[in-house]
Amino acid sequence: MPRIERDREIASRRHRKVKIQKLIAKYMKATAQADKTVIANKVRRLSPFYNIEERVAVLKEQHVKK
Repeated sequence: MPRIERDREIASRRHRKVKIQKLIAKYMKATAQADKTVIANKVRRLSPFYNIEERVAVLKEQHVKK
């Protein structure tokens, strides 16, 4: 049975979320600024208004509190 439009939207959102999480992990491990720029550009291609620097700062702050 084929997927309906809403199911495809939900699947693409889930896929995007997982992909962004992987890119954030790579961004946090990256040491060179050039690598971070490449990863940030990939995230912006997936989600133009996503601010990766802000998200990484929040994650680091949460990690410090634990």
